Amino acid sequence: MKDQLTITVSTINGSKHWYFSKAMQRHFKTCLVVLALAITATVFLIDHLYSQVGDAMLKQSELAEHSRNIGQELDSLKTLKSELENDLSEREERVQLVSERLVELEKVLGVASESTEHSLDARLDIAAITSNVRLAMLNQIPSGSPVGDVRLSSGFGKRIHPVTKTSKMHRGLDFAANTGTKVYAPADGVVEVTRHSNKGSGNFLRLQHSFGFSSSYSHLKGFKVKSGEFVRKGQLIAISGNSGLSSGPHLHYEVRFVGRALNPRSFVDWNLNNFEEIFTKERQIRWESLIETVEQRVAQQLQLSSPKDVLLAENSR
Repeated sequence: MKDQLTITVSTINGSKHWYFSKAMQRHFKTCLVVLALAITATVFLIDHLYSQVGDAMLKQSELAEHSRNIGQELDSLKTLKSELENDLSEREERVQLVSERLVELEKVLGVASESTEHSLDARLDIAAITSNVRLAMLNQIPSGSPVGDVRLSSGFGKRIHPVTKTSKMHRGLDFAANTGTKVYAPADGVVEVTRHSNKGSGNFLRLQHSFGFSSSYSHLKGFKVKSGEFVRKGQLIAISGNSGLSSGPHLHYEVRFVGRALNPRSFVDWNLNNFEEIFTKERQIRWESLIETVEQRVAQQLQLSSPKDVLLAENSR
């Protein structure tokens, strides 16, 4: 019986015996090994599953945090979108207001029919250059009355001289200014000469302005500037009087272009409201060339293209 294994269990009720052959022993051992391996594999599997569950929970926590962050970012983006929409709406209203005011300005400048088909930027450039060109010309070329709202007593052209009684060309305007009336510069310039005299033009002053223009003042009482001094438009330059060959207190005012006498009345009446009228009244001056020169200067100061370049660039888009 060496090949059998006997297991005996004794109780108060007696003993019981179980007999296992060698083959059964091998099967039993095999079952035990398989069971041990199964238990070990189950333990490893359970541990692995627990590890995966832990990783999944950690990942879920990270995803939940990321989701909260995305939600906060989404709320911020919604707030930003709302702010941008409000800002865009305000800007559109401002652009509309600027466009409406620009239309009014274009009408005043006389460029509305030429520029309304172009972009707002191009129209603003054109309006800026046009307005600055006009202001520059009115500041650098004689415009307006040198003595304000004073009555004219004699115009430009042939007349009978009130003292000599001979027919003579009157190359200026006579303002019926009382002695002591203040005389102001009609444009920026430099004092070319101040001359005291009791003959002819009497006390005489001449200003040199830009682009070949000059203005002169006769029969003055006194001077408020000196030769070589630079003056600004509207600056006090002299006091009107009755010096020289004169029939009474008045100011004789002349405007010349490269030495040639022009009718000062066109320049006295010249302002922003009738800016282009002088081009037809004074045809001796090549206004187109002058305006083009001033446009280039103004465009450089404003760091813009000239109106022609603005239009060409706009049309090429």
